[in-house]
Amino acid sequence: MSNHMTSSDIASASAEDIRAMLGALNESDLLEIVHLRPTIRDLEEAATWLSGDRDIFGAGEPLSGVVAEIVDVLTSDDEDEAQRAG
Repeated sequence: MSNHMTSSDIASASAEDIRAMLGALNESDLLEIVHLRPTIRDLEEAATWLSGDRDIFGAGEPLSGVVAEIVDVLTSDDEDEAQRAG
């Protein structure tokens, strides 16, 4: 694996990047994710994990850092609804 970092590894993603990668988001979730200052790579990893392709990163491997925070933001509404329904 190369140690060469690209601009997508270090540059923060814009709100437009976030919408393009993660789809339609409510304003609150979008602002929370923007505040995390994710990179394009962070968004790609979160989108892949959320799509169910967790095996790409290793089965059973926990998420960490900004990627984990993005997933938490986007799944917290689902968890809240499940608790209210249960």
